[in-house]
Amino acid sequence: MNDMSPAERYAASVKRAKEQATAFGSFREMYDFELDPFQIEACRALEDGRGVLVAAPTGSGKTIVGEFAVHMALRAGRKCFYTTPIKALSNQKYADLVKRYGADKVGLLTGDNSINGDAPVIVMTTEVLRNMLYAGSPGLGGLGYVVMDEVHYLSDRFRGAVWEEVIIHLPESVTLASLSATVSNAEEFGDWLDTVRGDTAVIVSEHRPVPLWQHVLAGRKLFDLFVDDDQHEVNDDLVRLARSETQRIGDRNRRERGGRERRGYTKAPSRRVWTPSRVEVIERLDAEGLLPAITFIFSRAGCEGAVQQCLYAGLRLNNDEDRARVRALVEERTAAIPDEDLHVLGYFEWLDALERGVAAHHAGMLPTFKEVVEELFVRGLVKAVFATETLALGINMPARSVVLEKLVKWNGETHADVTPGEYTQLTGRAGRRGIDVEGHAVVLWQPNLDPKALAGLAGTRTYPLRSSFKPSYNMAVNLVGQFGRHRSRELLETSFAQFQADRSVVGISRQVQRNEEGLDGYKEAMTCHLGDFEEYARLRRQLKDREAELSRQGVNQRRAAAAESLEKLRPGDIIHVPAGRYAGLAVVVDPGLPPGRSQGHRQDHHDGPRPMVLTAERQVKRLSMADFPTAVEPVDRMRIPKSFNQRSPQSRRDLASALRTKAGHYEPQRRRKSRAAAADDPEIARLRSAIRAHPCHGCDDREDHARWSERYHRLTRDTRQLERRIEGRTNTIARTFDRVCALLTDLDYLKGDDVTPDGQRLARLYGELDLLAAECLREGAWDALKPAELAACASALVYESRQSDDAMPPRLPTGPAKEALGEMVRLWGRLDALEEQHKLSTIENVGQREPDLGFAWAAYRWASGHGLDAVLRDADMPAGDFVRWTRQLIDVLGQITKAAPEGSPVRANARKAVDSLRRGVIAYSSVG
Repeated sequence: MNDMSPAERYAASVKRAKEQATAFGSFREMYDFELDPFQIEACRALEDGRGVLVAAPTGSGKTIVGEFAVHMALRAGRKCFYTTPIKALSNQKYADLVKRYGADKVGLLTGDNSINGDAPVIVMTTEVLRNMLYAGSPGLGGLGYVVMDEVHYLSDRFRGAVWEEVIIHLPESVTLASLSATVSNAEEFGDWLDTVRGDTAVIVSEHRPVPLWQHVLAGRKLFDLFVDDDQHEVNDDLVRLARSETQRIGDRNRRERGGRERRGYTKAPSRRVWTPSRVEVIERLDAEGLLPAITFIFSRAGCEGAVQQCLYAGLRLNNDEDRARVRALVEERTAAIPDEDLHVLGYFEWLDALERGVAAHHAGMLPTFKEVVEELFVRGLVKAVFATETLALGINMPARSVVLEKLVKWNGETHADVTPGEYTQLTGRAGRRGIDVEGHAVVLWQPNLDPKALAGLAGTRTYPLRSSFKPSYNMAVNLVGQFGRHRSRELLETSFAQFQADRSVVGISRQVQRNEEGLDGYKEAMTCHLGDFEEYARLRRQLKDREAELSRQGVNQRRAAAAESLEKLRPGDIIHVPAGRYAGLAVVVDPGLPPGRSQGHRQDHHDGPRPMVLTAERQVKRLSMADFPTAVEPVDRMRIPKSFNQRSPQSRRDLASALRTKAGHYEPQRRRKSRAAAADDPEIARLRSAIRAHPCHGCDDREDHARWSERYHRLTRDTRQLERRIEGRTNTIARTFDRVCALLTDLDYLKGDDVTPDGQRLARLYGELDLLAAECLREGAWDALKPAELAACASALVYESRQSDDAMPPRLPTGPAKEALGEMVRLWGRLDALEEQHKLSTIENVGQREPDLGFAWAAYRWASGHGLDAVLRDADMPAGDFVRWTRQLIDVLGQITKAAPEGSPVRANARKAVDSLRRGVIAYSSVG
C-alpha cells in the first residue's frame, strides 16, 4: 500500500468504501478470516436477489451463507427464519446467533421451547415452520429469508416430506438459502428449486478446508490407507498385510479341519494382527498427537462399555487444572437437578469419566448430559468421545480424529455395510477449521478387511438426494382447506418426488422403444410355414399356467386350513408346532386373534392369527403363519394358572414342566400331503388335445421356433411392465392424494372442496398417527379419562419400541385407560382396513402404523407424580429415551389441547396432563 501513489491510494479507499457499503462488504468485515470462494459466490448470489443451494462437505463453513441471509434480513428490516432438522441443532444455532446479534434480535421455536417469538431472526425446527405455513400464522408477516440447514434431510423416509412442504408453500417473496452436505445430484435438486422457487444458484464445493487423511490401525501400527496426496493409490504394505492375514486364517481353518498330523507340515503360523482395544486406540492416538477423537460405535451399550473400559484401565487424559475446570462447569450446568435424581442418572460415574477426559454421547443420555459433553469437547476438556452415529447429524462437535470401529452397522432391520454417504458424514467430523492443519480418519483393523474396498468407500464422497415425499392425511385437509382439491393437486405435482419421477420416465420410454424394435426381430424368427406359431405358443403357455395353478391351489388350500385351525385355538390347548425355530410341543398362552377381523383386518407380513405359546424349552414366543404350513389340532388341554406370569422364569419353568408331564410322549401324526390330480383336470386334457392337433405341432423346427417365441413373450411382458411403470410414475403424487381424499371423504373429514369440523380438528394434528388421533377425538375414546390416563393413551401415538415383535406384552394401567387403549387399537384396525380398501396400505409413509402401547405405563406413572427412579426402573429405559419420548408426548398433548372441542373434558385434561409431565427431569433439561 505504501508503494502506491496518492491517486492509487485514493482509488483503493473509494473502492473499499463502496464495497463496505454493500451488504456483503459489511458482512465480511464481521469475520477475522478470509471467506472461501464458494462462500463468496453464494453470498453474492443472495445479494443479487437469487435463491441459493450450497452443497459442500461437513465442516466447510456452509453456515456462513446462512448467516449472510440473516444479515441481509436485518439490514433490510425483514425477518429471517433459520430452520434445522433437529432440536439440538436449533438450540446450538440459537446460541451462536445470540452471541453475534444479541438476545433481543434472536428467537427460538422448537415445539419444546418458545423464546422471543416476535424477534426478527427466529431459529426453529423445520416442522414448526411447516405448521406455521398451514395455520397461516401472523408470524409469517414480513418474512424475507428462510435458511434451510441440512436440507439433505429431505431424503429421510420418515420426516423428509416436511422439507418439500415448506419449499412448495413458502410465499414467492421469500428468498431461500438451502445448505446441504455434498450430494451427487445437486444440479438436479437445483433445477427443481429453480422450477418451484424461481432463480436459484447452485454452488457445489468438493474442497475440504482441512485436508482429511485416511488410516488403518492394525495392532500397534498405524498404516496410511493411501500413499499419494491425491488419495488414489492404496498402500501396498496394507494390501500385503490383508493378503497374508487372509492366508493365515485359511491355513488355520485347514489345520483345524485336517488335524495337526498332516505330513510334511513344518511352517509355523505367521504372527496374528489383532484389533487394538479401545484403550489402546486412545493411548496410541494420544501418543501421535491425534486427540481429541470421536470413536463411532454403532450401539449405545458399546459407547457406555467403552467409557467403562477406559475407567477400569485407569486412563487419564486431563491434568489437575483441566479436572477442576470440568467439575466447575458440570456443577454449574447440573445445579438445577435434585440430588436424588443425580444418583438415578449415574451422575457421579459420568462426572468421574468427564474429569478424566472421557465421555459417551448417544440418544439414551439425558439431554443436559449430552450438552455438557458437547461443550466440554469443544473446549478441549473432553478428549475422547465414544458416540453413536446420531452425533454426526450436524451438531457442531468437530475433532482432530475420527475412529470407526467397524464398517458394518445395524440399520433397524439388519446388519448392513456403512454406505459411502454415511462414511463421509462420520469422518467429516475430523479436522477443526482454524485449529487443525489436517484431520484424520482411522478405521480399526478387522479380520477380512479389504483395503481396496475401504479406499472405494473413502473415495466416494457423495450420495444422491432422493425424495421421500408422500401426501399425509393432515397435509390433505390443510391443502384442501387453503386451495381446494384441484389447486392442491397442482401444487403436489410440483414436488421434488414428482420431478424425479418424471425425469426417470424419459429413460424408461427409450427402453420401451428399443424393446419394440427387438420384438419385431423375434416375431420374424418364430414365423412357421405350417401355421400361426404365436397361437400354438399361447396354447403351450396356457397348459403350463394351468399346471402351475393347480399346484398353487394345493398350497393355498393347506394355508387356508392352517389359518382356520389357528382361529379355533384357545388358551391351554397343547399343540405340536410343525415348523420354524420353535417346532415341537407347546401350550397356547394367548390365541393372538387379530383385532378387527370382521373388517377384513390385514396382519403385517403374514395373514391370520399370531398365537403366543410356551414351548417345552420354557420359551414364550409369538408365532406366525410361517410356523404353520399345515393345519394344527390340539392334542390335549391343560389349565394355565391365573398366577402365570410370562415374565417370571419360575412361572415359565413350572408351566413347561407341567406341559412335558401332560403330553411329553405325544408324537405328531404324519399327514399324507394332498396332490393335485392334474391328469383328471378337463382343462389340461383339452389343452393337450389342442396342442397335438395344431399344424405347427408337426414342424421340424418347432422347438427352435418355440425358443424365439419364449423370448418374444418374455420381452413383451417386460415391455408391458415398463409401460406400466411409465403410467405409474406419471401423476403418482396426485393419484395418492386422490386416494387419501377419497378415504377422508368416506370418514366425513372432507366434502368436496370443503373441510368439515372434524377435518378442521385433523388439520391441527401432526404426526404419523394424525388420523387415529382425530378418530379418537371424534369417537370420544378419551372423554372419560383423567389427565394421567390421557397421557398414557396419547403416548401410543408417538412411541415406537426398539424391541422386536417377540417382546413380552407391555404393562398397562388398569381401568378406563386400559379400555381406552383397547378402543384405540380397535379404531386403528378399522382405519387399517379402510387404507387397504383405498389401496393406501402398500404406499410407504402414508398409512397409519399400529399404535405402540410400550410407553403407556411409564407415561401414566410419571404423570401421576411418581419419582424418576421408580419410573425408569419400571420402564427399563435409559433416561435420555424417557425424556425424548415424554417431550414428544407433551408435543402431541399440546396438539390435542388445540384440536379438542372448546370446553370438552379432553381439552382441559390434555392441558393438565402437560403440566403434570413437565416436571423434574423433563423441566430441567436445558436449552442451548
